[in-house]
Amino acid sequence: RIVYAATGDDTRDENVRAIARKAGVLVNTVDNLEASDFITPAIVDRDPVTVAIGTEGAAPVLARRIKAQVEEQLSPSLGTLARHGGAFRDRAGPEALEKGGEGALGATLETLLNEQLHTPEDDGRVDLVGAGPGDPELLTLKARRLLHEADVVVYDRLVGAGILELARREAELIEVGKVPGGPSWKQGAINALLVEKASEGAHVVRLKSGDPLIFGRADEEIEALEEADISWSVVPGISSAMAAAASTGVSMTRRGRNQAVTLLTAHDANGFSELDWRNLAAENSVFAIYMGVRAARFVQGRLLLHGARGGTPVTVVENASRPEEITVSGTLSNLPQVLESAGIKGPAIIFVGLSPARAVQAAPELAPRAIVGAMS
Repeated sequence: RIVYAATGDDTRDENVRAIARKAGVLVNTVDNLEASDFITPAIVDRDPVTVAIGTEGAAPVLARRIKAQVEEQLSPSLGTLARHGGAFRDRAGPEALEKGGEGALGATLETLLNEQLHTPEDDGRVDLVGAGPGDPELLTLKARRLLHEADVVVYDRLVGAGILELARREAELIEVGKVPGGPSWKQGAINALLVEKASEGAHVVRLKSGDPLIFGRADEEIEALEEADISWSVVPGISSAMAAAASTGVSMTRRGRNQAVTLLTAHDANGFSELDWRNLAAENSVFAIYMGVRAARFVQGRLLLHGARGGTPVTVVENASRPEEITVSGTLSNLPQVLESAGIKGPAIIFVGLSPARAVQAAPELAPRAIVGAMS
């Protein structure tokens, strides 16, 4: 009855059209409105729920993009909900209407939904979600879905506005920022807030920059939720170190150079961290330092004191994956000077033992302050 010419080759598609029209069959040539006798919409299928997106053939690429966005928002379980609705209509609905009139329909439906669809998570829960390094497109599909479903979003200072825009409009947004050396939420207060909101029956998303399990204090929050008997889950995110490495094209491990990479923070509860400096200073050691800008001179001194070469390559990425990203490179011997000359204040990842695979030459409107410094 109908034919789709979808080979992707213009000559072959024209042959398909010629054969079909000779036989009196309608033809659709994919992404070619002028050469089509009919058009079809993009379909999102959540059987028995179906959503069709059409642009009258004018913008098929846009239709596909809209389809992808709709698919993200519609849970795969939507079809199950619709089938339950059908069962209500066919059986319990007519019976409730006959016995109690229209006023009984709502109560009956709510009772059925509670019986068939209720889970412990409906009592309030907390999802610890990784927001990634800042680029909204680096969020996982699960993170985006949970943001759209959440009643309350408790987020870190470094979570960007573009990511918060993905939360549903009715959600309560609460910033629990921690400013280095400045006013900050205490971890105990954050724990108490999560417990309070979830205990009220809210679905809470605890949105953390990067990955929740890397320097994210997730253990303390999970322990508080466990103690309060509140359901929780963890949704991983792309860590800042991984995003920073991707930006500069540098592999964090390489055969013949290093078989391990260390992720560390330059700060702990008592100030600058005291680490295993001798192993970190060893030849071919590779590590990524989180929150290391203010501690750069301290780290430099400890490494040199324990035998690191002054010429050890260093790469610093500030605001990885964001439009204002900066990449600078240098050596261990001039690390503080490189940071100062580039005006890097953080958030930044400092790679020790790695130099960028190439200069980052992003378009000016995407990275207006991108810098690659000299290696000496």
